[in-house]
Amino acid sequence: MAANRELNSTDAKRVLRRYWWILPISTVLLTVISWVAANVLPKRYTSQTMVLVEQPSVSAKYVDPVVSDDLNHRLATMQEQILSRSRLQPIIEKLNLYPEDPGRVHIDDLVERLRGAVTVKPVEVMQGTGPHQLPGFYISATFDTPQLAQQVCTEITSMFLAQNARQTEQQASRTTNFLGEQLAEAKKKLDQEDAKLAEFKRQHPGSLPEDTQGNIGILTGTNTQLEANTQAIARAEQEKAFNESLLQQEEANWKTRTTGGTNPDSADQQLSVLQDKLTDLLSRYTPDHPDVIKTESQIAELKKRMAEPAKQAPASAPAQSTHEPPQIQLLRAKLKQDDLTIANLKREQAQIQSQARQLQGRMEATPMVEQQYKEITRDHQTASDIYNDLLKKSQSSGMARDLVNTQDSEQFRVYDPPNFPANPSFPKKPYFLGGGSVGGLLIGFGILFLLAMMDKTIHSEHDAELFLHLPVLAVVPTLAVAGLNGNNAVADRKEQIFSGV
Repeated sequence: MAANRELNSTDAKRVLRRYWWILPISTVLLTVISWVAANVLPKRYTSQTMVLVEQPSVSAKYVDPVVSDDLNHRLATMQEQILSRSRLQPIIEKLNLYPEDPGRVHIDDLVERLRGAVTVKPVEVMQGTGPHQLPGFYISATFDTPQLAQQVCTEITSMFLAQNARQTEQQASRTTNFLGEQLAEAKKKLDQEDAKLAEFKRQHPGSLPEDTQGNIGILTGTNTQLEANTQAIARAEQEKAFNESLLQQEEANWKTRTTGGTNPDSADQQLSVLQDKLTDLLSRYTPDHPDVIKTESQIAELKKRMAEPAKQAPASAPAQSTHEPPQIQLLRAKLKQDDLTIANLKREQAQIQSQARQLQGRMEATPMVEQQYKEITRDHQTASDIYNDLLKKSQSSGMARDLVNTQDSEQFRVYDPPNFPANPSFPKKPYFLGGGSVGGLLIGFGILFLLAMMDKTIHSEHDAELFLHLPVLAVVPTLAVAGLNGNNAVADRKEQIFSGV
């Protein structure tokens, strides 16, 4: 073939007309080889099942699910666990999968061979659903016989179902137990904080922040009581002074009567005392006040008694008794009663003052107590929040565990049981025959291409110029030569005669 020669459609038609028989021969030959290979190669059978993920019967809005991690990750973890040597070796021994190999092949190689025969593929998620919402997965097992393929697929499927149930139950139990321990510890801590808070309240009664307003109200009432008590003491002392003056007057009058004279100075002094007392009362109270009315009546009575000696002029004073008259005895009794009243009022005043000082001490200590109380209540509130949160989680975990025990939680359900493969999955004769036909056709075209590229004959002006490196001056057409029996024979191929350059 000339260098740098390019094939065109004319060359392709020429090669195809001349070597067309190569295409059917290569196609048929490779198809036959494929058919023979499909019958000779060892057959493999695939059993498949579909497992769907059944969502909990109770909405997650009411009961939090025990298993909340991504199902893809959980499925990958389960696959690694189930396809481990400890899980697959019992299947090999139980089903006697490789009876001709145990003596010659190591068990790890057999396990690896079985692992390669098992395939786990997730079900495609529908468009619009979240990535965590995996609807299910396929499990397939490929073996030499359909019975073994179905048995292995059944065993692997059962292991997935059991592993999921066991893992869910263990996780529910571990979660519930862990939350129970944490709840007990939180309750212990809360009890300690309760005891600490109660002890603090017992040590600081009335000094807590919530007692401030009450203390202010009590202190206000105490001050009012103290003021009333002080006024009562003042009145009692005035009453005592008045009774003392009356007693002195009565004693003077009695002495005067016993001696036969009068004592106007004592009466004047007593009147002056009563008038001073009335003036003091009117400066503080209205004329209708009981003390004012009482004092006015006493003044009137004294003035009446002072006027009687002036109207009566006894000629001779009779002999008087040496015993004190009832008026003096009554005044002495009133003085004792006044002393007793004043003592009681002063004792009550001391109690009120002590209570007021105690309330003032509590109010002065309130800021420091409030700071300590805030620290204690903050720790108590934190312990209470932790306890309430753990209690809620523990109750939710308990309900989730009940769902797992009643099989109402997320479960793996076998939708299609492992099938019994009637036809081998490898080799598939239609695929082999189709592939052989297409391959033979492609090989035939490849051979034709090689023949065209290896052809060194000159068929055109371009080939002549390319091969001879000379320009073409003339072209002699193909001549028809008369054949035998009177027939015209056509030349087998075109001949080009080139004359000189």
